[in-house]
Amino acid sequence: MGFIICMMNNQMKNIYIVFPEGAYKALSFSYDDGNVADRRLVSIFNEYGLKGTFHLNGSLLGKDERLPASEIASLYKGHEIACHTAWHPTLARCPPEQIVQELMNDRRILEELAGYTVRGFSYPNGSYNKKIMELLPHLGIDYARVVPSTGTFNLPENLYELRASCHHKEGLLELGKKLLETQRSQHLYLMYVWGHSFEFDRENNWELIEEFAALMSGNRDIWYTSSIEYCDYMKCWQNLRFSSNCSLVENPSARSVWLSVNGEIYEVPGGSSVQLG
Repeated sequence: MGFIICMMNNQMKNIYIVFPEGAYKALSFSYDDGNVADRRLVSIFNEYGLKGTFHLNGSLLGKDERLPASEIASLYKGHEIACHTAWHPTLARCPPEQIVQELMNDRRILEELAGYTVRGFSYPNGSYNKKIMELLPHLGIDYARVVPSTGTFNLPENLYELRASCHHKEGLLELGKKLLETQRSQHLYLMYVWGHSFEFDRENNWELIEEFAALMSGNRDIWYTSSIEYCDYMKCWQNLRFSSNCSLVENPSARSVWLSVNGEIYEVPGGSSVQLG
């Protein structure tokens, strides 16, 4: 994914997509349910310059140790607010009409609080099937995270069956150290962590995420991103238009995309054309 070989002036030109500012690794977090423990988790992310996606149930805000609606916009500023259905049902057991209502009501509630379009989703109770996946694009959802994890840094192939690298209790520190030690810049890597913030309270192990955040922060090779930022960036890359000999690239999207051309980093701003080498 993201590799082009062209000839210009009888010389080989290797063109790779890279993450913003030339990074070739990415780190993202995905946390569910909007528990009050998100306050502490968000403060840790903010302290170390990390970004997270927080999947909320709009109709359950303020109930059962969940955050009140009045805190949502301010607490998650700089992070992503995403859907988790309005009432947290097991979707594979629900009729399509209920699924539509659950998603659209959740989007409506969260968008009124967030002030932007909410396009991310995680399946409540990890429940989904092919029909639900096919329905989501028609409901304004651009990706959906599942429960099973991969244990790898592979880029996702299906954004509606988005698998994390690990739950935070599945060798988090060891996997983070492995990402830091990875130096093969000819590939792209995504470390994607999921969980529930209340688990740190329940298991009394907040030091785990604090140590991980300190370990991973401030690395120029890592792009710290939310789920929707990652998805949008990869779509912008796919929309690039190259000339036949790859000497010119056009970016019709609104966001910048970065390329490595024979090892030199180029920014291709949104709505612009750039000569490559």
